[in-house]
Amino acid sequence: MSHVTARPHAIGLPMDRVDGAQKVTGTATYAYEWPLDQPVYLYPLQSTIASGRVTGVDSALAEAEPGVLAVLSHLNAPTLTRPDDPELAVLQSDEVAWRGQFIGAIVAESLETARRAAGLVRVTYESRPPDVVLRADRDDLYSPVHAAAFGTGGGELQDGSPADSLLGDVDTALAASPTMVDTTYSTPMYHNNPMEPHTAVVTWLNGELLVRCSSQGVSMSQALISGVLGLEPGRVRVVSPHVGGGFGSKVYPHAYAVLAAMAARIVRRPVKFTLTRQQMFALVGYRPASIQRIRLGAGRDGRLTALAHDVIEQTAKAKGYAEQVGVCSRLMYAAPHRRTTHRLAPLDIPVPTIMRAPGEAQGMYALESAMDEMAIACGLDPVEFRIRNEPEVHPESGLPFSSRHLTDCLREGARRAGWGHRDPVPRAHREGRWLVGTGVAVSTYPSPRFPGNAATIRVGPDGRYTVRIAAADLGTGTWTALTQIAADALSVPVGQVEMRIGDTALPAASVAGFSAGINSWGTAIWEAADRLRDRLRAEHGGIAPPEGLEVTAEMPGGNPEAERHAMHSFGAQFAEVRVDGDTGELRVTRLLGMFDVGRVINPKTARSQLIGGMTQGMSMALYEHSVLDPRFGHVVNHDFAQYHIASHADVHAIEAHWLDKPDPYTNPMGAKGLGEVGIVGTAAAIGNAVHHATGVRVRELPITLDKLVS
Repeated sequence: MSHVTARPHAIGLPMDRVDGAQKVTGTATYAYEWPLDQPVYLYPLQSTIASGRVTGVDSALAEAEPGVLAVLSHLNAPTLTRPDDPELAVLQSDEVAWRGQFIGAIVAESLETARRAAGLVRVTYESRPPDVVLRADRDDLYSPVHAAAFGTGGGELQDGSPADSLLGDVDTALAASPTMVDTTYSTPMYHNNPMEPHTAVVTWLNGELLVRCSSQGVSMSQALISGVLGLEPGRVRVVSPHVGGGFGSKVYPHAYAVLAAMAARIVRRPVKFTLTRQQMFALVGYRPASIQRIRLGAGRDGRLTALAHDVIEQTAKAKGYAEQVGVCSRLMYAAPHRRTTHRLAPLDIPVPTIMRAPGEAQGMYALESAMDEMAIACGLDPVEFRIRNEPEVHPESGLPFSSRHLTDCLREGARRAGWGHRDPVPRAHREGRWLVGTGVAVSTYPSPRFPGNAATIRVGPDGRYTVRIAAADLGTGTWTALTQIAADALSVPVGQVEMRIGDTALPAASVAGFSAGINSWGTAIWEAADRLRDRLRAEHGGIAPPEGLEVTAEMPGGNPEAERHAMHSFGAQFAEVRVDGDTGELRVTRLLGMFDVGRVINPKTARSQLIGGMTQGMSMALYEHSVLDPRFGHVVNHDFAQYHIASHADVHAIEAHWLDKPDPYTNPMGAKGLGEVGIVGTAAAIGNAVHHATGVRVRELPITLDKLVS
């Protein structure tokens, strides 16, 4: 039975952003911009070794510097209540687990003074040789235990799913397959680089802590920060109404917020602390590197008989993090025999974290590249090969999909991209010095609904509604989309709705991540609207009383349909590239995505999200690569001058389209997640196009000209 509630009014309209005027006039307040009375400034001390311990801290010169209020280290830092968390329990021991780790801090009257004093502190170490290189032949690889330390819990991988899966007899089926592909693909470290750096502006008042920070989830930040500091959650307020990008790195709070809180308590003044771009490369996570072996077997009819996806990924020795890289292979294609595994390599490196489309971004690059290789080996068109192997239900769980229109995406995307005119022979199309190629890949991302959401709606006697929920807007359009959802849920024009988000003083909300935000927050708002309307009708004849009326409602405790359906977004990505036959110079001349994302709340913000994801996927394919120095254990290209990201000049033609097919089971709006599905598949589509243009198969990202010129 369909659970979509039909009250279309504002949903589906390409509304301008309700916060747009604030953004363009500079009146939207970001974390570092909050005005404070007599603030002081923090500058951190970071380790210059990757493994070992601090043996001495000589801070005399720094303490004598005029304007310095405090020098913190493990020798004098307050004791925290969770010393078992190596990332958040800052300055609790002399151990050094990665280069760039916090080992101290200067608090001073000005940022310039704090930075100068930091250079006067002399730190001595007992160092160990760093172990930072990811290899498949390491003898210390281990299966992840669980991700509970990151707040996800309940499973072995970061998304809560088991690390390994097995169905049938994969090895026997592969050996018996007339056609087989056995290849290994690798992806490097990638670092989240939001334009707004990570920031904490901290004030203590009467034993309560106010943290203004850049956060993708204030409710989660409140819970974790209060836990580390030994406070009741109600004594910590986290405020973050506007966020200048996050890409996953701001889902969980990091040690800088705890360090700022410790400093503010010691000096009894408000503390402002923002990380530099270089410091962010050591302190706020990154997408872990991966090595992925994929084996596919197919019969003479071009149907897959076996699929194996074995993943090795890096993690920190200090704190394990396991990304669900191979999980995408569990649902994409029909094959009776299938296996996925995940193993971690513990290294002396910073703790990884979520980065946009975690797991699926790397995993679908490998799977979709291998599918292209298999289509060629079977003598089939890559689009038709994928359609031929579409499953009727989830291949492992057996659940039907809540909606899956991937075949429609492939066919309509192929039509729009002009795929039918393609000569399948590599290097067949040349224009002057340019070799021209086209490629395809598909994309997927889960569309979950998270618990822990509530919304308050108040109607005044003037018929205006105020909606409160501690959701987050990363620049993605949350303010606008939730206003549209609330208007439809209440059956009123959007002009009568005022939205308030990004503050733990509001009803709790889950994080902006995992493509779950609108699903979760929108459902809570819809529930509150239904209850408010029922009370107005039952108690006041449908008219707001003179004193107004307020209702708070929690999102229904879980979606029962999630037990009966597999819920995912899908897409098909098409790429056209040109490669200079002499130099290997590579240009992506066209990207086209066709997506199955349910009902689109706001086409304007949705398109922005999708083309942003596709651009980030292109950046992943061609440019981004965190270069780790094996001698010292740090990322050397740690700024925008050296860490290359796709810019406007790199994006030629890019198109995002979607099917207008609401999902009947995900939520009352009929929407599915679209924040991350755009990046997934893009890198593989580009890599497949490069092979079509040149005949060279690049299996190690990024695709650089040295890999294309022999």
